Amino acid sequence: MDRSLYGLAAAPEWPSLRSMLPDLQGRRILDLGCGFGWFSRWAREQGAKSVRGFDVSENMLNRAIEMTCDDGIVYQKSDLEQIELAEAGVDLVFSSLTLHYVENLARVFTSVHRALIPGGWFVFSIEHPIYTAPRNPGWLIQSTGHMAWPVDQYLIEGPRVTDWMVEGVIKQHRTLATTVNLLIRSGLVLAGLEEWGPTENQMATRPEWSEHRDRPMFLLVSARKGV
Repeated sequence: MDRSLYGLAAAPEWPSLRSMLPDLQGRRILDLGCGFGWFSRWAREQGAKSVRGFDVSENMLNRAIEMTCDDGIVYQKSDLEQIELAEAGVDLVFSSLTLHYVENLARVFTSVHRALIPGGWFVFSIEHPIYTAPRNPGWLIQSTGHMAWPVDQYLIEGPRVTDWMVEGVIKQHRTLATTVNLLIRSGLVLAGLEEWGPTENQMATRPEWSEHRDRPMFLLVSARKGV
């Protein structure tokens, strides 16, 4: 994938997600689902005091370590289903396209709330629930000639199996309302919400992204812990 090979600049939603972030100068940050460490390294370039990246994939963490030469970044193997975060230890928790794999999302949100200092930020992206509730992995051609992705039992939440990069990938389908309500119940205050779609400038250089104007691919969220 382009984002794995070339980093944040190759992630189409990155400009929108970046705009949700606070000033990172001097911040202590957690990167949940850090992958190859692209955000962790970028955060340090923006002046973050320290970054701790978590991922369940040992292969991805090894690659992140190989690509990183910075004592201010620590990578740690951890399953987000079981992760325990220290209380009031960080200014920002960030997560990119990871939390839709987590079964117990309420637990993660509660742990994030505990980890943040008062006034701290939680910024994350997930696959939009329209994407996690398809009937099959292929496009259908409607009579109008437009592409359509059939959504199956959107209100029935739970694991959905799909073929993505490999066969049998399990993603946790939740409605948009469930995700937002879990966030609010954890004690965090919603600050921003975006159902991402390409800008006109992006469309000019990547016309194939036009399909994402029919159905948003990503849900971007920012929240804060009360002061």
